[in-house]
Amino acid sequence: MMTFGATQLRQTGKGRSRRQFLVTVGKVAGLSALAGVAVPAVHAGQESPTCLALIGCGGRGTGAVSDAFHTTGGPVKLVALADLFADRVEASFNHLSRAFPQQVDVPAERRFVGFDAYRKAIDSLTPGRDVAILATYAAFRPAHFEYAVQKGVNVFMEKSFAVDSPATRRMLKSAELAEQKNLKIGVGLMWRHSHARQEVIKRIHDGAIGEVHTLRIYRVHNAVHCPQKPPQMTELEFQLRLASRFNWASGGFFVDWHIHNVDVACWAKGAWPVSAQAMGGRCYEEAGNLFDHYTVEYTFTDGTKLFAFARHMNNCWATYSDYAHGTKGSAVIMSNLSDPQPRIYRSQNMIPDEVVWDYGKPDPNPYHAEWQILLDAIRQDKPHNEARRALDANIASLMGRMAAHSGALVTWEEAWNSNFQYVANIDEMTFETPAPIQPDERGIYPIPLPGLTKEH
Repeated sequence: MMTFGATQLRQTGKGRSRRQFLVTVGKVAGLSALAGVAVPAVHAGQESPTCLALIGCGGRGTGAVSDAFHTTGGPVKLVALADLFADRVEASFNHLSRAFPQQVDVPAERRFVGFDAYRKAIDSLTPGRDVAILATYAAFRPAHFEYAVQKGVNVFMEKSFAVDSPATRRMLKSAELAEQKNLKIGVGLMWRHSHARQEVIKRIHDGAIGEVHTLRIYRVHNAVHCPQKPPQMTELEFQLRLASRFNWASGGFFVDWHIHNVDVACWAKGAWPVSAQAMGGRCYEEAGNLFDHYTVEYTFTDGTKLFAFARHMNNCWATYSDYAHGTKGSAVIMSNLSDPQPRIYRSQNMIPDEVVWDYGKPDPNPYHAEWQILLDAIRQDKPHNEARRALDANIASLMGRMAAHSGALVTWEEAWNSNFQYVANIDEMTFETPAPIQPDERGIYPIPLPGLTKEH
């Protein structure tokens, strides 16, 4: 059982314990959207479909629609698209309408563009029945989630969920309101719905490796490249189009991507960490304003350690793996190396470790599974709200980033209560707003400076 998450901390002030199947879409020219109209009524005798509105039409969002279309139990249709940029709307529409022609019903008047496009897309949905897919970068997620919940619309939202602590606390208010309204909320931490990971973590919780004392998680792979800004593009548009290269827009890769590993490790431990200390930096200048490597040591209330390694550099050793070590053995939770299947090793005296269990079969697609669970909950009116757990994982990830950027040891309470904000007036942003950060004369962006930077 998970303990001492964001909800408990908010009440007590104490803290304790995509997508590998991404759809890659190209950029094509498109039209701006017109004013929204009502979704056409279903003919008499037909089962009413669950309708989707996609807000954020990049690969992550387009992939989420595809995943929803791979579920069973009732018809699912896409009825609205929204993004800051028309070319992304049209690219997503073209891809999905070719791949799923019977499930895409998005005429030009329901393809919305601009900072207020999310409102028009959500307004196209039927409260209580339909789903808003929130797949923009996290800087805008609190406003989008807030509006969907206010409108009584179910939500599937991708990670990351918020770029700083004030935004995370704002998200929690919407999560609480969603619970009061009995809305169904799914989140993009898909490994929670992996049968293989469920099986190995159940065995860890049942004592198969004894008491867990150490966890190791890795997401180390090629560089996150940030090209030079095209001369004709404004600085804000450039940063929005390449949001994963900028901390203010996406939270940075430690939060946006490593949150998966952090969440799985804390799931295996059955708790959230109480503190983090970290190191990180940037060796190359082509990473936007991100560090290109992080090493974080998390500590749990019983002294257990979680070591998180994140590096994005070319020509280096790479892996995407999670491991747990206990007093009686160890577990491969996931790995893309020589032993990719979850497995458990037991240690006895001086005898070398032996495999005592492995999953040993194909793992059903967790991206499809998370959607199946969400849509079943909507159709059957079963409780399903993953938002609080997602926000706990978000705070845990933010805590690691804060520790690396500041050079300080950061506690859960400090991370949760931090008033550091990247963009205080994010809801008022327009294309005329100056970009939150500016490059130097060489086009290089400033990065955090441990010992000087304050994020908590």
